[in-house]
Amino acid sequence: MNAPAFPLGTIPTTVSVGRRRLVNVRQRSLLTAKARMLWILAVFMLVTVLAIFRIVYLGFTGVGPRQGDLADMLIPARGDIVDRNGVPLARDFRVYSLWYNPKAMTEGSALIHSPEEVTAGLLRIFPDLDRDEILAKLRAGKPAYLRKSLLPEDANKVHALGEPALEFPLEATRFYPQGSMAAHVLGYVDSYGKGKVGMEEAFNDQLISPEGRTGHATLSIDFRVQSALEDELARAMQLSAAKGAAGVVLDVDSGEILALASLPSFDPNHVKPTDMVISAEEARNGDVPHGFNRVTNQVYELGSTFKPITVAAALDAGVVTDLGKQWPATPLHVGRFTIHDLHNYGASLNVPETLIHSSNTVTARIADELGGVRLKKTMEALGMNQRPYVELPAKGFPIWPRGEWPRLRTMTVAYGHGIAVTPLHLASAYAALVNGGIWRPATLKKLAPADVPAGRRVFTAATSARVRQLLRMIVQYGTGRKADAPGFRVGGKTGSAEKPGVGGYRHHSLIATFAAAFPMDKPRYVVIAMMDEPQGTAATSYQRTAAWNAAPVIQRVVPRIGPLLGVMPDETRDIDTTDLRPLVPQGSDGE
Repeated sequence: MNAPAFPLGTIPTTVSVGRRRLVNVRQRSLLTAKARMLWILAVFMLVTVLAIFRIVYLGFTGVGPRQGDLADMLIPARGDIVDRNGVPLARDFRVYSLWYNPKAMTEGSALIHSPEEVTAGLLRIFPDLDRDEILAKLRAGKPAYLRKSLLPEDANKVHALGEPALEFPLEATRFYPQGSMAAHVLGYVDSYGKGKVGMEEAFNDQLISPEGRTGHATLSIDFRVQSALEDELARAMQLSAAKGAAGVVLDVDSGEILALASLPSFDPNHVKPTDMVISAEEARNGDVPHGFNRVTNQVYELGSTFKPITVAAALDAGVVTDLGKQWPATPLHVGRFTIHDLHNYGASLNVPETLIHSSNTVTARIADELGGVRLKKTMEALGMNQRPYVELPAKGFPIWPRGEWPRLRTMTVAYGHGIAVTPLHLASAYAALVNGGIWRPATLKKLAPADVPAGRRVFTAATSARVRQLLRMIVQYGTGRKADAPGFRVGGKTGSAEKPGVGGYRHHSLIATFAAAFPMDKPRYVVIAMMDEPQGTAATSYQRTAAWNAAPVIQRVVPRIGPLLGVMPDETRDIDTTDLRPLVPQGSDGE
């Protein structure tokens, strides 16, 4: 028999060593697996902690992350602008544009057909295109817009032309559903997406912010009132052959602007270069671009509309204590200048007669007794030495006499000459005249009752009450009779002033203004109507002054806007003027 390979009771060392190595490998594998599990668990716990921290942070701060490209597709690039009742005035839409891409064809000509044939095809679809301009763009061989804002059916017609180089990118565009209405309030958005001119510029940062894009900016404007004001101003322009017109409707207790109109206007959906820039010759003729805001950016001598302000300052100062006192109404000589009236109103007039007839001479004498220091202080309290208080970027600086006012300057300012302000300045001043004496800044933002500014007192409540009587009597018996609207208790004052030009005043160019408020027994709204260079026509009885062209605007617009604003006609009510009627013989031939 052969002996065994290993003696009994022994263990083969080779097997033993293999088993130990096998155990070591298994242990290392287990340790590696455990380590990996621990790492995975640690990473999971870290992600969980970060997620919890993020949730807590957002819960406390309220800041949310942008949702990326999908959100950008769903959220407009710019927030809406709405009127005080939520009616949209400006909003974003995604529309097709017509883009010429000469690199669409990798070989050969950029166009399958000739540029002339393509242009003819586009003109059949869009007859308003400029043939020479389109043809020049196609021949130039450079990328260019051929048209913006295509309707889908028009895009299909262009596609049927069979030109791959004519593309239809889907782009965001700003749309103004009311067309040219309130254009000077809204402004427009340029090709770079930036707001220009109006509240688009004033609210630009707000409208493009994450919060603004998902919300809207609310204006104080009421589009119904705005429409009525623009309509009546346009009618008056046509009837009087005026160069332009401007108007404001202002809440006397809050300073909110319900309507602001400057005519001629422009369409913010299709802004033309000529809307914003005019030629040097046009500027010399006194013209302004259609985009120029006559209400806030142009200053005018507003004439006799200043006379009630002068009388109110004199009442407050105690210069006028007896409204029945007779003041000389003869021509007034100051140095080499003579102040005179439009007509001869007799040797003397009292204060109600002065306003009803619109006497320059008596107003100048009252201002002379008041003095330049006190009259200037009143004008400053009404904000007439600063740009108008409103959010619009275009705000004209008044022509304001600096330093101490000499005697003649004081007299001429008293009846609206030698000082030039915007129609918005005048609206805010008249609000203070009739609301109890408080001046407040004008605003195009809708205000909650708690946000209405306290304002500053300019006139006493007693003076304001007396001025309301006087303004009502001007409309009942004086130069403002054509502004009277039955049942609405309108009060106001005419003003007609020659426009300054090169070498002096242009005697055949007038600014005709009517400043009104209603209802005078409890005033709620101021309405300003201004005509720029009205002509004497058959419709205005061949007269150019405010009594014949601006006053009728008030007569027509107040009955249209009053019911919209909660003021219903009531011919059984009126402001009590019984204590002043004996002082006034009825009738006037003034301005």
